[in-house]
Amino acid sequence: MTINTDGLSAQQIAQAVTDGKLSALDATEAALARIAKHDSVLNSFTDVTADRARAKARAVDAAIAAGQKVGPLAGVPFAVKNLFDVKGLSTRAGSKINRDLAPSPRDATLIERMEAQGAVLVGALNMGEYAYDFTGENVHDGPSRNPHDTTRMTGGSSGGSGSAVGGGLVPIALGSDTNGSIRVPSSFCGIFGLKPTYGRLSRARSFPFVASFDHLGPFARNVGDLARAYDAMQGPDADDAACTTRPVEPITPLLVEGIDGLRVAVAGGYFQRNVFPEAVEAVARVAKALNATKTVEIPEAARARAAAYVITTTEGASLHLDRLRKRPNDFDPAVRDRLIAGAMVPAPLVDRAQKFRRWYRAKVLELFRSVDVIIAPATPCIAPKLGQVNFVLDGVELPVRANIGIHTQPISFIGLPVVAVPIPLVPMPIGVQIIAAPWREDIALRVAHALERAGVATAPLPRGL
Repeated sequence: MTINTDGLSAQQIAQAVTDGKLSALDATEAALARIAKHDSVLNSFTDVTADRARAKARAVDAAIAAGQKVGPLAGVPFAVKNLFDVKGLSTRAGSKINRDLAPSPRDATLIERMEAQGAVLVGALNMGEYAYDFTGENVHDGPSRNPHDTTRMTGGSSGGSGSAVGGGLVPIALGSDTNGSIRVPSSFCGIFGLKPTYGRLSRARSFPFVASFDHLGPFARNVGDLARAYDAMQGPDADDAACTTRPVEPITPLLVEGIDGLRVAVAGGYFQRNVFPEAVEAVARVAKALNATKTVEIPEAARARAAAYVITTTEGASLHLDRLRKRPNDFDPAVRDRLIAGAMVPAPLVDRAQKFRRWYRAKVLELFRSVDVIIAPATPCIAPKLGQVNFVLDGVELPVRANIGIHTQPISFIGLPVVAVPIPLVPMPIGVQIIAAPWREDIALRVAHALERAGVATAPLPRGL
């Protein structure tokens, strides 16, 4: 190997592989070596697909040697949350029960699309059980650990994805976001994450949680890599009924357009309450960098969060009823009890939540007539300590698990695209949401790119990794 790949971006790896300065196999071996060295501490991975990765890397090298084009992710190692189907592995979705499933006969659509652009899958990642989690603590596989402080949470439910990218084990990982499960780990682990518009990326052959909220998306340590992964995964897919038929709209070429003329506002009211000083500071830094002096009120955000809880628990319970009946003791008790509670929610309450959801979406979309971007905290705090049960918000002691997503749920509730950007504070980073109108991932990513270029949003590797 002629190049040390530690800390390199996906773009740098792909360029070196394409130029013949680095083989895809060497890039893959380097990633496998980093995983072997650091994952015993971080606990990001549940499965390492070393043989598969080496075979794919050799195929990329052979294609390059034959003069073929291999795509903008040539030789780039990546990993996926273990709710993505990976051919030959059981899709455990963070659970004990799913380990009894037969191995998947085919990869998830997004894995196929990443590999079609030259990327190399190196494994599956730890997650909260059945994605019903904000902490990254899994009772079956142990907690994923925050690479900036291994005594702290990664956030969830895509905790392994956040840890693996934040710790530099892979430059790109894929996760899912139902109520905040991309944005929360991004915030706690100090990396960039993209929750696209609902329906933008295919969910085919991934294990569901709440079908009407579920999104899949990428994590990376820079905006360029995030955009490249997003571009690779776009496109209609008949295997996911919710996937849009909109054509592919590449974002990477648009990043250089900058943000002149964009109207940026700060979310007020609800989004300025229930926050620790670190979250206030992070939003203030972003607002200053973007010259955002306008504040907008997102109407009834607290009620939106409540309605999101109602729909989450009821849809989740419906999905898992058979497992709850047959194998209740094989669930994480905290997950099981919330699903059981969801099964008992009266139908009229669910109907009210859905009617409110339609009203709320229309009201929020009205805001985008006068602004292009809304900024808001991604989490109310920096990463709590592993095992921490409660924290105090606005003088009230509240459960950590239920309240980490207090600022993400009102946004994913209506499927808006969001980029979480990391703000490097001491002692830990924290994220800010860059929220755009539906199908305007380009705007959110351009703003994130501008913040990165200004040095406001950065994702440096932790010391020692």
